[in-house]
Amino acid sequence: MLLMAENIKLTIDGIDVEVERDATVLQAAQSAGIYIPTLCYHPNLQPYGGCRLCIVEIGNMRGLPTACTTPATEGMVVTTNTPIIQELRRAFLQLILTEHPNDCLTCHRRERCGPYDVCLRHVAVTERCVSCPNNKQCELQHLVDYIGIEETYLPYRYKELPVDFSREPLIQRDYNLCVLCGRCVQMCADVRGIGAVSFINRGFETVVGTAFDQPLQDSGCRFCGACVEVCPTGALMDVGAQYQPDCDHESVAVPCKYACPAGINVPLYIYLIGEGKYQEALAIIREKVPFPGSLGRVCIHPCEEACRREALNEPISIRFMKRFVADRDNGDWKLFSKKLLATDKKVAIVGSGPAGLTAGYYLAKAGHAVTVFEQFSRAGGMMRVGIPDYRLPPEVLDGEIEEIKNAGVDIRLNTRIESIDGLFEQGYGAVFLGLGAHRGMSLGVEGDDSPGVFDGASFLRDANLGVKVDVGNKVAVIGGGNVAIDSARVALRLGTKEVSILYRRTRAEMPASSEEVEAALEEGIKIEFLTGHLKVTPKDGRLTLACNRMELGEPDASGRRRPVPIKGSEFDAEYSSIIGAIGQSPDIPDGFKIKTGRGNTIQADDETLAASRAGVWAGGDAVTGPDSVIRAIAAGRTAASSIDKYLGGDGIIDEELTRERWIGICAGMTEEDFPDRARVEMPCLPPQQVDGTFTEVELGLTEAGAVAEGKRCFQCGFRLQISPAPMPPVESGEKAGELDKVESVV
Repeated sequence: MLLMAENIKLTIDGIDVEVERDATVLQAAQSAGIYIPTLCYHPNLQPYGGCRLCIVEIGNMRGLPTACTTPATEGMVVTTNTPIIQELRRAFLQLILTEHPNDCLTCHRRERCGPYDVCLRHVAVTERCVSCPNNKQCELQHLVDYIGIEETYLPYRYKELPVDFSREPLIQRDYNLCVLCGRCVQMCADVRGIGAVSFINRGFETVVGTAFDQPLQDSGCRFCGACVEVCPTGALMDVGAQYQPDCDHESVAVPCKYACPAGINVPLYIYLIGEGKYQEALAIIREKVPFPGSLGRVCIHPCEEACRREALNEPISIRFMKRFVADRDNGDWKLFSKKLLATDKKVAIVGSGPAGLTAGYYLAKAGHAVTVFEQFSRAGGMMRVGIPDYRLPPEVLDGEIEEIKNAGVDIRLNTRIESIDGLFEQGYGAVFLGLGAHRGMSLGVEGDDSPGVFDGASFLRDANLGVKVDVGNKVAVIGGGNVAIDSARVALRLGTKEVSILYRRTRAEMPASSEEVEAALEEGIKIEFLTGHLKVTPKDGRLTLACNRMELGEPDASGRRRPVPIKGSEFDAEYSSIIGAIGQSPDIPDGFKIKTGRGNTIQADDETLAASRAGVWAGGDAVTGPDSVIRAIAAGRTAASSIDKYLGGDGIIDEELTRERWIGICAGMTEEDFPDRARVEMPCLPPQQVDGTFTEVELGLTEAGAVAEGKRCFQCGFRLQISPAPMPPVESGEKAGELDKVESVV
C-alpha cells in the first residue's frame, strides 16, 4: 500500500506555506515564491550553508540559522528579510568579494565591456567578462545588486593563482574568480562520481583545483561540463563561450544536440546505447525522425562535427550508432506512439522525398487525411533515386516508408502534379511542396549534349530505378560533391574498368564528405584535382574531353578560393562516357504559380516555410537547393507543425516514445582508459568485392563496438538535466539595495 507523504504547515514572512515534512526552510520559501539569497546552495546538491547568505529568523530559535540546512517544522514562523539580516548578508557578501577580482560593484553600471573586463578599483584584469558566463546571468553579480552593496570596507586580496588556458582543451579554469562555494566539487564527486577537482590546502590558502595542479585531462575529468553548469562566478567556463554573449546555452553545453537540424536528443540515445538499452535509444531517435535507418547510413552528421570529444581525440560515431539501433528495431517504440482522432481536413503533398514523407507522417498522426503524389515509380525522392543502393539498401528505405503508410499516409506513384489550383479544387485544405532538386545541370561547354554525356542526377536516377545504363570502359566524372562521388562509384559497379573524377579545386575544397572520398579512393577511383573542362568532342563512339590545369586564386562567393586557369596547360583526354555532377535544381511546373528565386528554388518563409500562395508550404531541396536528408526531414517537421496550426490544430508534433529521459553515470566513464579510447571503426566490405554488385558496403557496428562507443561519450547532455540555481526576482532587485541602508559593522 502506498503511503502519501505527510505535509506540514508553517508561516514565512506572514504567508501560510504547506510543504512535505522533509523540506528545508529554503525549499518551503521557494515553493511559496519567496526568495532567500544564497550562493553555495544548488537544488541538485547537498546543502551545507557555507556562504551564510540564506540566514533567517525563526521564532523560538536562537541565532540566525541558514535556511538551506534547517528543516521546516509544523507551526514554524520564519522571517527572511529584517534590517539585521540585511546588514549581516552585506557583511558576508563583502567577505566573499574580497577575494574576487571582479568585485561586481561597477560592471552593471557601465557600458557593455569588451573581451577584457578591468575592475576599476583593483585594476585586476581577467581575459573575459564574467558578468555573463556561458550566456547565463552571473549569480554573484545579481546577489550584489539584490543585497545592495555599493562599496566594500575590507582589504582586497588577489589570489594571484596562475592561469594557463592553453592547458585545457574544453574547460577553462580561472580560480582567481572562485569564491569557494564548493558546487563544482560536490557536482563532480557526489553527483557525477568522478572527483577530478577538490579543495586544496587549508584555511586562507584553500583553493579549488586538481591533484598536483594537473591539467583536467590528466586528473580523471570526463569533461561532462556539469561543474561549469553550477559555477556561479565564471571561474569555470566552456572554451569558446566567453566571447559569445548572445549564444544559445545549448549550443555550448550540448553542441551535438544543438547541431542536429531535427533536434534529436543525441546525448541521451548515445548514453542509452552505452547502457545496452537499444530499443529505448531507437525510441528517442524516432521521437524526431521517421527515418532512423536511412539517416544511420546517409546523414551528413553535423552532430559529429560538433562533438566535444573531438577536442580530446575523435568524435563519437553518432551516425553509426543510429544505424545500430535502427537495424535492431523490434517495434517497442510503437507502444507509446499515438495518433489523434481524424479531422475533416485533407492535405496534399507533392513529392515523396524525406521532406514530403516526414511532413505527411506527422500530419497523418495529427489526424489529417494525407495524400502524397510522386512522379516516379517508387517513393523516397532523392533517398530513392539519388543515393545508390550500396549506401542505402532499398529494403531499409522500404521498411521506413511502410511505417509512414501505416500511420495513414496515402502514396500515389507515377503521378506528376502540374497545378496547385487543381489540388485545391479536389478539396485539399493545404499543400506542401517537397519536389526535391531532380534536374541536373549541363556541363555548360560545347558538346555537352553529345551521346554518352550524362548529368549526375539523371544517371543516378536511372541506375537506382533499374534502367540499363552502358557507360563503357573508361568514365570521367566532373564535380566534387557527393553526387560526383556516388556517380563514380556507381559507374564502377556497372562494370567500367577505369573511373576518374575531375575537380577544379583541391581536396580541401571538395564539398563531398571525407569518408565518401576515402571510400572512392579505396575502390581505385582516381581523382584529378585542379582540373577544368573546356569542350566535349565525340568521335568514333568515343568522347574527347578538352581540359586544362587550374590554380587557386582569391575566395569567391562560396568562401572557397576561386579556380583560375593556367595559361598553356590545355590537354585532351579520351573517355567512353562523361558524367557531369556540377549541380542540380528543382523542376517547378509553371502551373504552380509560385514565387521562385535563385536556382529555380521556391521562396518560403524561414520560420514557417509558408510559400507565396495562401495554403501552400514548401521545404527540402525545392527550397534550399541540393542539401542533406536530415535538413529535409527538419523542414518536413517544421512544415507539418505550421500546416497543422493552419488547419486548426495546436501544431504540436512531438511525442515521447519511451520513459527513459535521464542520463546517469555510464560505467565506461569511470574507467581509467576513458580519455584515450579510440573511435570504433565501421567494418566494411573489402574494395575488391564491390565490382558488379550494389551490396551495402558498410556492414554495421557490432554490439560490443556500439556499447564501447556509447561509453566514450562525455555525457554533455547531463547538463540539461541540472536545475537552474535560484536567482533574485528581477522586479525586487532595485528595491532591495535601497531598504534600510546601514553602515557596515565590519
